[in-house]
Amino acid sequence: MHLNLAGKTALISASTSGIGHATALQLLEDGATVIINGRHADIVSEVVKRLAARFGDRVLPLVADLSTAAGAEIAAATYPSVDILVNNLGTYALSDFFATSDDDWKRMFEVNVWSGVRLARSYMKSMLDRGHGRVIFMSSEVALTPMAAMAHYSASKATQLSISRSLAELTKGTSVTVNAVLPGPTETESLKEFIESVNPTLSYEEAERKFMAENRPSSLIARLAKPAEVANVVAFLSSDRAAAINGAAIRAEGGTVQTIA
Repeated sequence: MHLNLAGKTALISASTSGIGHATALQLLEDGATVIINGRHADIVSEVVKRLAARFGDRVLPLVADLSTAAGAEIAAATYPSVDILVNNLGTYALSDFFATSDDDWKRMFEVNVWSGVRLARSYMKSMLDRGHGRVIFMSSEVALTPMAAMAHYSASKATQLSISRSLAELTKGTSVTVNAVLPGPTETESLKEFIESVNPTLSYEEAERKFMAENRPSSLIARLAKPAEVANVVAFLSSDRAAAINGAAIRAEGGTVQTIA
């Protein structure tokens, strides 16, 4: 199903790898112009060059740390208006609650919460003025199932859901939508490396099954999601085919969360 995003410009924070990169690739395949974001100029340049070989001038660079106010200002100055904003930038960490410092909490919220707040503040008003646009927050299944070993991460992802719904309330009478996507464990480069490192004597397939059995035993797919599978959900929400979905938290977590809602 081609989603016909021709003529639309999308900014995806943290899009040089992982879910962000998979989302960039999918939106490009569906015809959008995509702004590739990362903190390091050499990495952004390499990714843009590689994608431009296939998609031409529909691939644009943005070198900025979007977890900072200065980075958000660079984004707004470089690209004053976008049609699709995907707040994908995020970080996570396992941390004993009693050993998690104020600075750890602040950093988690600066990256996971404030980055999206600042970008939505920069771009959503013009979407409302035009009457059309898409804002998508990349949350997590732990927003619904908080983990003791990731209290600050779980809280940041739950906060994203609240902000997403609050911003959706501003869209009444327009064709702007604001939604959140909740992935479960996804086979990003970093998670794959972690799984391999803690199970060096197992094949990757065996290590993945062991990881899921021990850490997400309720998963119905019993495997890590592929980044492209999450990207497909984001792409659909970015399109006109998802016009009736607004203010929603869309789960893409393989049935890990054991609830009917």
